[in-house]
Amino acid sequence: MADSQAVKNTCNARVESKGFCFYKATNGIKRHLAVDTLGFPFFTLCTPANVSDDMGLLMMLTLNIEYFKAKPVNIPKITFLLDNGYHVDTLTQKLGAIYPAIMRKIRFELSPKPSKAEKAAQGKTGFVPVATRWVIERSNAWMERCKSLTKNFERTLVNAKAQMDLCFVRLMLKRLAANS
Repeated sequence: MADSQAVKNTCNARVESKGFCFYKATNGIKRHLAVDTLGFPFFTLCTPANVSDDMGLLMMLTLNIEYFKAKPVNIPKITFLLDNGYHVDTLTQKLGAIYPAIMRKIRFELSPKPSKAEKAAQGKTGFVPVATRWVIERSNAWMERCKSLTKNFERTLVNAKAQMDLCFVRLMLKRLAANS
């Protein structure tokens, strides 16, 4: 699953790392995250908040293109479950231009969005959570538990990404220690 999260900057952030996300009305950075089915990070990236979800995912996958080049074609495709803010056709076209064989190794799937009739049948209105999407939302919540990630306190995007990665390393080490 892949998603992004807009986070407000503090006064420490440099001008190069700042951006304004109109969708979330946030002046800060955007954390792009791809996780496995357990919610542990597969790829991470930090960008200014004005970078679109599509562009952030493209950048994240492009930076890790060697992973996909090394992946054999004869094993099942990696499925990226995306929310409806992503545009699958654009992603497929642009990734195909970067590495033509990638679409034989991965695929994009939009998460189901409940219709008004389905919401009414359940007796719900407004936002209704999609069960499969909560894995990535839970991962974002895990990051929020790290006090240093509640806002962007870092001067550079590289440092912000390192903080995000360290948060997940700490989380995974805690889980390993609990199981041993």
